Amino acid sequence: MREIRLFCPASVANVSCGFDVLGFCLDPIGDEMIIRKTDKPGIKIIKIEGEDLSLETNKNVAGIAGLAFLKEYPSKNGFEIEIYKGIKAGSGIGSSAASSAGAVFGINELLGKPFTNNELIKFAMKGEEFASGALHADNLAPVLLGGFTLVRSIEPLDIIRLPFPKKLFASIIHPKIELKTSDSRSVLKEKVTLKKAIQQSANLAALISGLYTDNYDLISRSLVDVLIEPYRSALIPSFNELKDSAKKNGALGSGISGSGPSMFSLSKGRKTALLVANKMGNILKPLGVDFNTYVSKVNPIGIKIISSK
Repeated sequence: MREIRLFCPASVANVSCGFDVLGFCLDPIGDEMIIRKTDKPGIKIIKIEGEDLSLETNKNVAGIAGLAFLKEYPSKNGFEIEIYKGIKAGSGIGSSAASSAGAVFGINELLGKPFTNNELIKFAMKGEEFASGALHADNLAPVLLGGFTLVRSIEPLDIIRLPFPKKLFASIIHPKIELKTSDSRSVLKEKVTLKKAIQQSANLAALISGLYTDNYDLISRSLVDVLIEPYRSALIPSFNELKDSAKKNGALGSGISGSGPSMFSLSKGRKTALLVANKMGNILKPLGVDFNTYVSKVNPIGIKIISSK
């Protein structure tokens, strides 16, 4: 195999109470990447469409992640990468994770799969670190493993794939304002109270229990973030109105997707998820804020091979 074409899906990280540890994979939104083997060692990014991103290997998350892979698994071959962005950078639905994960997944396939998808996460994290200034895997893990994932630890890397109710659907609203992960991290507090830490850990534990037991009511009660959302919500237009609208129209709960500005809502069934997305859009229209909405089931597979040759 000399060439592979991939669909690299978007993802939702944090999921309210799971800051930097919980995430899930989306289905219809994503990038496409073509990675081909060459005779000249190294990595060269030869084309990017859809976003104005650097073609320099050391200034692009895909290149950085790929170099981390090759540092541990040297190859006499090199790789050319083409990226067709379907996820806007700074949107909060895992743009950098899709590119980082896609690069290491594709190189791994072309070299005969020396690493498992779980093992690939540590290389892709180098791309995420470049994009956000911090090592985290809450977007990468669901992209590479599919479904819901929990990052128990990054040193050493310990990722747990979680079950989830099959009728769980996500509504995403993306106000078209750029919000860099590094900027949204800067508003967070270094210290939290013991009371809030207890609340957050209880909600995270209950949410995971709800996923295991298909308990939609428990999932709804647990989608509460007392640590991060109070600070980041001010960066998102009409955040409280959007959240109230989603709940009023049947959503189990809502929150900030990753570092924002996108928001997610979880619902039982596609019909409710479509209604929630429509109603949230109606709130932003009068503000003159351009936006996109998406409705997605939870993607159980993650990255998909479109074609290879």
